[in-house]
Amino acid sequence: MQHPSSQVVARLAASPRLTGLLCGGLLLMLAGLTTAQAVETERGDSAVPLTEVSVADSIAVEEVTSDEAIAARLRAILTATGWFAPVQVRVDSGVVFLSGEAQEQQQIAWAGNLARNAQGVVAVVNNVGFADSSPWDLSTTYQQLQGMAASTFRALPIALLAIALLLLAWLLAGLASRVTGHVLARRLRTPLLRDMVARASAAMVFILGLYIVLRIAGLTSLAVTVVGGTGLLGLAIGFAFRDIAENFLASILISMQRPFAVGDFIEVKGYRGFVQRVNTRATLIMTRDGNHVQIPNAIIYKNEIINFTANPHTRQEFTVGIAYGDTMATAQTAALEVLRQHPAVLNEPEPLVLVDELAASTVNLRVSYWVDTATYDARKVRSAVIRQVKNAFDLAGISMPSEAREVTFPEGVQVALTEPSAPTTTAPVPEEPVQTQASEAGGEAHLAEGGLKNNDDDIEKQARAARLPEGGDNLL
Repeated sequence: MQHPSSQVVARLAASPRLTGLLCGGLLLMLAGLTTAQAVETERGDSAVPLTEVSVADSIAVEEVTSDEAIAARLRAILTATGWFAPVQVRVDSGVVFLSGEAQEQQQIAWAGNLARNAQGVVAVVNNVGFADSSPWDLSTTYQQLQGMAASTFRALPIALLAIALLLLAWLLAGLASRVTGHVLARRLRTPLLRDMVARASAAMVFILGLYIVLRIAGLTSLAVTVVGGTGLLGLAIGFAFRDIAENFLASILISMQRPFAVGDFIEVKGYRGFVQRVNTRATLIMTRDGNHVQIPNAIIYKNEIINFTANPHTRQEFTVGIAYGDTMATAQTAALEVLRQHPAVLNEPEPLVLVDELAASTVNLRVSYWVDTATYDARKVRSAVIRQVKNAFDLAGISMPSEAREVTFPEGVQVALTEPSAPTTTAPVPEEPVQTQASEAGGEAHLAEGGLKNNDDDIEKQARAARLPEGGDNLL
């Protein structure tokens, strides 16, 4: 059994994104703690700010105020402040002469006031000037580094506590994600939506843990900024990537409502094809020509979808014209008999042969029937039915004339009569029997039609062999 710390390290190594998030939060919190401690260090370790130091009304040296005693006392006080380097104090007959260098004007004025308040001083000559710092003087930087190091060591216990709390928040977030996914496994069929809800619950738990850590560390303002900035960041991302977000939401709705399944033959915006997959951006279909078409999910969700596979029974029809001299009932009976005997034509709904139109030179019959497209190819069945109806009309002696066209000559036509020539004797060409023409028409399916079965399996084989133009999980 692995030690708990080893399990935590293994989980962090398996999740680079979460490891980066944890490191970023720790660095942010540690920087805030260091800054806060640095401020306290500057207040406690460095020289006392000038505004907090007041000069006494009088400074006692000795009962007999000699010049040497006054100079020694003032020199000790100025040296103790650490503001003046070097400090030179000389007293002559109660007159104090100050010399040295200081960093601020207020410090120079403070030294003059200090000397005036000393007992036995009658006048002060303040010759303290400003210190010219060298560009190579790194003493200030060294002091700041020392202060930062001290602040870091003082903040180390809080940082260790923060690390422990962040790890606990991460473990609780993972637990919340697994529990949510288990609870929603039977209630939500959509894997994408289930994963989104689980991730959202984990993110909420982790953000709550980060907020608590920042509050414990004394970074209340930063904690409020993190919580408020998360919502603002999400809103900004939503506006910036509106189209991407729209397609993403449409993919969720499509995966929930499931208007089609993988392998269904659909039509959207004039594109027909077999559904291959649905990802978070688009729906991939393969046309009958073997081409991949990616349609954005937002377009699919907003437009009409024709699903030819949802109801495999589809109606097919065509029009055939017969001569006015033929009996319409005979032609209808011949065509209907073909439909009833064809194995690919369904009996329910029943096939129909209706008189559709009295055209210029033909009587048009509309032949309609239903086909099970899950088994047969509608285009192949239509070809076979038209061929057999034409064969039946030939056997019944029903003619199918072409459309008549009337040609008008405005200026008339000149006709020249010539003497008839001797008739030529040619052997009459025997007419081909109708039965021979009918036999050439073939049976239920001709070899050129490739059988009546649909070729969906061939499309699926091509789809499996083809390279997917876009990756991502299939939401269906």
